[in-house]
Amino acid sequence: MTSPLTLGRTADAAPPPPPAPTATGRLATWARDLLLGVRFAVSGGREGWARTALTAVGIGLGVLLLFLASSVPTFLQQKDERLDARRPTTLSTGVAKESPRAFLVSDGSSEYQDVSIGGFLVAQQGEQASPPPGTDRFPKAGEMFVSPALHDRLHGSGDAVLKARFAPYKEVGTIGAAGLDQPNELYFYGNPGDLATKPHSDLRHAGGWGERLTLHDRMDPLLVALIVMICVVLLIPVVLFIGTAVRFGGERRDRRLAALRLVGSDAAGTRRIAAGEALAAAVLGIALGVVFLLVGRQFAPQVSIVGTSAFPGDLTPVPLLALLIVLAVPVCAVAVTLFSLRAVSIEPLGVFRETATRGRRVWWRLLITLIGLALLLSDERLRATAGEREAQSIDPYRLAGGASLTLIGLATLLPWLVEFVVRRLRGGSVPWQLAVRRLQLSGGTAARAVGGITVAVAGAIALQMMVSSVGDDFEKTTGQDPTRATLGVSSNVTDWKLAERYRAAAAKTPGVGQVTAEITGYAQSAGPRPEVDEDGEPSTVWITVGDCVTLREKAKLPSCADGDVFRARQTAHDEWDKQTNAETWQVARAGREIDVAPERKHAQLWRVPRDVKDVKGIRTPEGDEGSGLLITPGAIDAGILGKGGGSTNLRVKTDPDDPWAIDRARNAVMAVDPSVRMWTYASTRRDTAYASVRHGLAGGAILTTALIGASLLVSLLEQLRERKRLLAALAAFGTKRSSLAWSLLWQTAIPVVLGLCVATAGGLALGWTLVRLINKQVVDWFVFLPLVAAGAGTMLLVTLLTLPALHRTMRATGLRTE
Repeated sequence: MTSPLTLGRTADAAPPPPPAPTATGRLATWARDLLLGVRFAVSGGREGWARTALTAVGIGLGVLLLFLASSVPTFLQQKDERLDARRPTTLSTGVAKESPRAFLVSDGSSEYQDVSIGGFLVAQQGEQASPPPGTDRFPKAGEMFVSPALHDRLHGSGDAVLKARFAPYKEVGTIGAAGLDQPNELYFYGNPGDLATKPHSDLRHAGGWGERLTLHDRMDPLLVALIVMICVVLLIPVVLFIGTAVRFGGERRDRRLAALRLVGSDAAGTRRIAAGEALAAAVLGIALGVVFLLVGRQFAPQVSIVGTSAFPGDLTPVPLLALLIVLAVPVCAVAVTLFSLRAVSIEPLGVFRETATRGRRVWWRLLITLIGLALLLSDERLRATAGEREAQSIDPYRLAGGASLTLIGLATLLPWLVEFVVRRLRGGSVPWQLAVRRLQLSGGTAARAVGGITVAVAGAIALQMMVSSVGDDFEKTTGQDPTRATLGVSSNVTDWKLAERYRAAAAKTPGVGQVTAEITGYAQSAGPRPEVDEDGEPSTVWITVGDCVTLREKAKLPSCADGDVFRARQTAHDEWDKQTNAETWQVARAGREIDVAPERKHAQLWRVPRDVKDVKGIRTPEGDEGSGLLITPGAIDAGILGKGGGSTNLRVKTDPDDPWAIDRARNAVMAVDPSVRMWTYASTRRDTAYASVRHGLAGGAILTTALIGASLLVSLLEQLRERKRLLAALAAFGTKRSSLAWSLLWQTAIPVVLGLCVATAGGLALGWTLVRLINKQVVDWFVFLPLVAAGAGTMLLVTLLTLPALHRTMRATGLRTE
């Protein structure tokens, strides 16, 4: 039996300490609190659902853009596969005669105004020949299959010249997606009929489709750097907005957290519950992002951005990148929520913020930007000439990291600047005072809402400065003279009668001036042991057959008549020119025989006349120095120059004031032979890879701006929903609705103006750093003006779209509560 003394000692003993939490216990606590937050997010009544839905929509728009960015590799891969699938495989003439899969094919592409029209001229030969991709059969003589976009152009109004070009063909069907590069591509497969078998046709034999084009060209490091910067500039605003969307409904969330503390939850558990609410919205946002992608990509063929469109299947994210997005967004949502509550004291009677008594610190915000700029300047590899860069590569991680830190630093600087400025604003009209007071109470929310625009504008300014500074590196001078010739035509068939037909057809076209025709080729010295040059190759001499008007485009002729032969020597600017002149004088000596068709098995001999005249070559419209043998048609049979070794060329000069003259000339020549190659003369040519990067930049900027604008609209609607009771109370007490509308406008305008100031300063600094990084000079310091105007216009449009919601918010029903 226990004594009373023993009982008393037992009662007075201290309780044992609680067991230390284990790792399993901590995980269980985190899981319980997160799940409780998820439950609050989905079962909080109409207000809770509205809050979660708006947050999810904001996150979903950001996720959509991330999915689109992760679809770029798929888009490029499938595009290349479609291009390879419709490339014909070459077949020799001997094999083609025995093959049941043989067919005739030639490139039929052309230009129309400022767009390209692709296509092939085809004619079936073997019974088992594979039809062109996207079609179920070969077109018969005079028939053609066209792409849906070309069908619309041919049946639309205002394209009479284009209709005339395809008038010889009858449209019998459309090309499917398997035969198109993109949905809006202008493309066709046509059968030219009897032109396919005429001697002057340039159709060749093929045995199938799907020849792969292997390119080993290494992209210039400047273009790689530009692509890296484009990815950073387009994606950083999206990531920032996702972080902003997670913090929607901050004020109502604070009241809920205080209520949780009142019923017994500890501070750490309350933060975990808040993170659980953000987690639920993030997961729902990912689901909405998937829905947005699946629905939106069905309309992709109808949308064209900078002349580029996509098939629905092209917009498929890379699985690994999609998985990374799906995992990263919820983790970021939880991390951002916990980070935003780091300076918040959640008590049962309310929420107290540390920032109410202590201002934001600016030093670490500037430090992030400075570290980013220093990281960029630390890379010396891009400071080289174009020739030196060929053997170099860049560090994309350093470049992306430096640019990202710089832009993120600018985004973090904006809340401090807004707080610094509005704290010093006093007086003014009623709308101004309402706006200023609201910004003084919650300036961080307004600053975060425009942070995406700030970063986007700053990045765009830097990119434009970089793009404009490197433009000369990718713009090559051709040496061509567009004032002497506008359109060039070429065919591999060497036939003087054909050349005359080309010229006659083009000359009678309205808007066409001078037309010259020529046949070109080359010759070697005849005999079993021809002369060789310094490299051991057979010495050659260029041959041009044309009338006197044509030959005067290549040399200064003292007199000229049909039957004359000239030997032109070009001005010797370097050793190559000297060698060319030496070969001309060596091979084309007066009275000797030369082989004018060296590619044929049997030599085609022609004797250089003893009365050949020596003349001085001049620069041609193509930018070359005229040299070699210049022969009038009466002195040689041009047909012996040989197919493959020679070509028939045409130069057409059109009226510069007639915009349709070039297309009419194209139509006239294609009516004679649709397989000819044509081009326009230009003094400069821009690198195609550089042009593609610029188009990608423009398309991505348009898409990013549109989605950021939609996201900002969701953000402002959420802010109005939060302040619904306050706005309704102000309206009930007699505040003018116009005053509240102007107040909303000022609340948006002040952070926008400050954000654009930060974007301009930061963008110019980042742009100068990038230009300095590549050892270039800033071309235009005022490139920011249109970009700032675009950013301001986006914010103004978004604000105007919120006015109807503001009008509904100010109704008396907004005072009702549950």
